[in-house]
Amino acid sequence: MMSNAAYAQGEGNTLFPIVLSIVAAAATGVLWAYANPIQLVPGVIQWRIFAFLPPLVGILLGWRSGFICGYIGTIVWSLLAGTFIPAHSLIIDGIMVGLTGLIPGLLFNPLKVEMNRITLLKIAAVCLIVGLIMVLAVSASLAYLGIFPFWWAMGYLGLSDIVPMIIGTPLLVIPALKILKSAHPAGFTRF
Repeated sequence: MMSNAAYAQGEGNTLFPIVLSIVAAAATGVLWAYANPIQLVPGVIQWRIFAFLPPLVGILLGWRSGFICGYIGTIVWSLLAGTFIPAHSLIIDGIMVGLTGLIPGLLFNPLKVEMNRITLLKIAAVCLIVGLIMVLAVSASLAYLGIFPFWWAMGYLGLSDIVPMIIGTPLLVIPALKILKSAHPAGFTRF
């Protein structure tokens, strides 16, 4: 798998992960808005096959970067998809999706944890738990606002977001680490 030595940390270069997390956030929002092949509930919930981006960015670039990717990505997506609801999008949805990037980024630092099969299984388990908490909060918010029934939202959002997170994040973390290492061989400080 991938050892810690293959992912060097530079001295104080935090600009790289900040810029990359903002670019990833914009890409996340655009991909969620326009590259979702299956509408689970047209106009409300689609299968977000790129839901793995916030946890992946959190692990690769740091927990703050993961939160930025999830939060800003949610805002960009809701504006582009026409589903922006200020109280829901800015507070509940944005923060909870941001946490799907923050928590894996806190728990899995490639500088401190060897990326082996056990770690990848742990990443999948964390994505499942964080995804369930996010789906629970977002479903409760949608139900409270009278937009969608709670249990329907739980089922559809779970399929929409959790499945891509638990499959995509562990599947892509090692190849993405290799790409980052070749893109920035001097290393960088996670943000």
